[in-house]
Amino acid sequence: MGRPLRYVPPKSLVEVTCRTIQGRFLLRPSRDLNDLAYGILGRAARLYDVGVVAFGFLSNHGHLLLVPFDARELGRFMNYLDGNLAREAGRLHEWHDKFWARRYRPIPVSDEPIAQVERLRYVLAQGCKEGLVRSPLQWPGPSSTEALLNDNKVRGLWFDRTAEYRARLRGERYTKYEYASEEELVLTPLPCWSELSNEERRDCAGEIVREIEAATRKTLTDADRTPVGRRRLLAQHPHDRPKGSKRSPAPRFHAATRAARVSLELGYYRFRLAFRQAVADLRAGRRAEFPQGSFPPGLPFVAHRGPPLAQG
Repeated sequence: MGRPLRYVPPKSLVEVTCRTIQGRFLLRPSRDLNDLAYGILGRAARLYDVGVVAFGFLSNHGHLLLVPFDARELGRFMNYLDGNLAREAGRLHEWHDKFWARRYRPIPVSDEPIAQVERLRYVLAQGCKEGLVRSPLQWPGPSSTEALLNDNKVRGLWFDRTAEYRARLRGERYTKYEYASEEELVLTPLPCWSELSNEERRDCAGEIVREIEAATRKTLTDADRTPVGRRRLLAQHPHDRPKGSKRSPAPRFHAATRAARVSLELGYYRFRLAFRQAVADLRAGRRAEFPQGSFPPGLPFVAHRGPPLAQG
């Protein structure tokens, strides 16, 4: 089965999901893992034109809300993030096999405030909706919740492994943090909140967190359950995996109304139609016109030159 076309309207909100191989707990929270994840995220955002709105990583998968300049920048950002996170977490947990189950999956979100806030709520609820913790603030792994409620900043560490390698070649001894540097990630506002002040955005995020806490409390009470808790979460072995997991087909878009979804679907339909026609022309030896924002097979990325064809 071929991979779906990467359709990312420029400068739009996108939800990205990435999962570890076989659902193994290779992203199990720890101080070292958190520092690494924050550092890699901060460096990736600094190197590529992608705004990070929110993120949450459980032990075997992660969700991010991003605002990329275009599909190419998103691809570069995710390649950097996934590649470095796989190497560092693999090193940390002594995992030397494939790390990710498949390529990241981007899902565009409509410009409707309701749709955007709902996706933010979903990302912040990681750990609560699974019954692992009572509050988003209690999740011990990489998360943007505290930053959204405070100064919109997260800080982590970037390790220069090339410098460490060269030091070993020279026969030098070095400490764990000798070639480490701090990276800072400043979160990008949710597009529908871009006109709000920092204080207003913090208040909105706080309201979402309180709603998640109330919903989690009700769910646990109705089911007569207690959350798994921090102690048991941190005791999991990174190479283990859950006995079973619920998986549902990912939607092509997130939208609050039928009109918005139809508009996004129409944009994708035009994009796919133009892409397939260009592939047919290329195979027939004719001049091929691939749509803006696409990755032609064996050819360079087609950058946007104006109002994109892909937007209905």
